[in-house]
Amino acid sequence: MAHVKTLVITGYGTNCEVESAHAANVSGSDATDVVYFSDLTAGRVKLVEYNFLIFPGGFLDGDDLGAAQAAALRWRYAKNRDGEPLVDRLKLFFEQGGIILGICNGFQLLVKLGLLPAVGEAYFERQVSLANNASARFEDRWVHLTVNPKSPCVFTRGLDRLYLPVRHGEGRIVARDQATFDAMVAADLVALQYADAETGEPTMEYPANPNGSPLAIAGLTDPSGRILGLMPHPEAYNHPTNHPGWTRGETSRLGVELVRNGIDWLKAQ
Repeated sequence: MAHVKTLVITGYGTNCEVESAHAANVSGSDATDVVYFSDLTAGRVKLVEYNFLIFPGGFLDGDDLGAAQAAALRWRYAKNRDGEPLVDRLKLFFEQGGIILGICNGFQLLVKLGLLPAVGEAYFERQVSLANNASARFEDRWVHLTVNPKSPCVFTRGLDRLYLPVRHGEGRIVARDQATFDAMVAADLVALQYADAETGEPTMEYPANPNGSPLAIAGLTDPSGRILGLMPHPEAYNHPTNHPGWTRGETSRLGVELVRNGIDWLKAQ
């Protein structure tokens, strides 16, 4: 079986790197490193030496100019010490079969880089963004999710429903136009949706849908299924005692099963 080497990017306001690395470790990653963006530009770390890349949650650059906007520009235009654009290294990582997980702020980065949803396989072309929550407030709560069984996403295979925490102020999907949105939905690139606690059906009702995202979109994948971005935090539910009702005997499927699915997929290749 293939070895899985996970790279977690931190710095510039990221604050969930430790939990994300732990999620990878408990899910079967053979090696996991947490590094700064500057480690990539200095050449101390090379993306091609890894096959699982995680962009964790946090507040990149204090959400200046919009969540992850500055970070997306940094990735697009920064170069390593050999003068190679980092975005080209990221492209090579993906072309060689790597998988990418973007959580909350990491999801915001992926859409602004144009890695998601990549409708028509137009990678690195910004097609959607994540706007301010419809509630006009920061949302910090646990939400129910339903999984799209038709999605090509390798992270969600075999899953149906999840219960995970959200904590964000900009999580509402906005497409550049209706045609892009419709094509994204038709291609089953909507991987996760906010759901009603009782029925499990996608919902637009607040607070079950915490940000007012159309079609209750909570997470997107790309046409290959090897990239997943989601607003909820799977790394924050890595043990039964993380569940808000665990002292009352309440439990549900662990969020790290998303991470484990990605790692298992890599090992099966």
